[in-house]
Amino acid sequence: MTIALIAFVILEFLNVIILYFFPQTKKGNGVGVFNAFEKSKQDPEVHVFIMYLINWIAGTKLIFIALLIVILALGERELKLLSIAVLIPSIATFYWRLFPMIKKMDRNDQILPKGYSKTLGAMITGFLVVFISVLVYNLLKD
Repeated sequence: MTIALIAFVILEFLNVIILYFFPQTKKGNGVGVFNAFEKSKQDPEVHVFIMYLINWIAGTKLIFIALLIVILALGERELKLLSIAVLIPSIATFYWRLFPMIKKMDRNDQILPKGYSKTLGAMITGFLVVFISVLVYNLLKD
């Protein structure tokens, strides 16, 4: 359980670094995969807004990471289990709004590499499978 949470914190922290310092990259959830990011540079007003949103996301992730670190450091087993239980539906919200949008952008050749939406969907599914497995395992072992 702790290992799964630590791995998630590390991956999310790497995403924060990318979003703050290398947002244009096409690696690690950088926004360089979106053709619109490059196009936004042609309109300074739009580009500043896009950069604001990118930094907003990074800041929100940082708050989230800090809370998980506190839970990891000070939380008892029950709190860690509840944290995992809460992570599952919160991560799953990706499929409600974001996944349909990125699939549409992928179909319309608005992101590179082609098929990135499937890769991202598989990665999010992987997180969910790990967290669900950890939760079920820990609930059944009692």
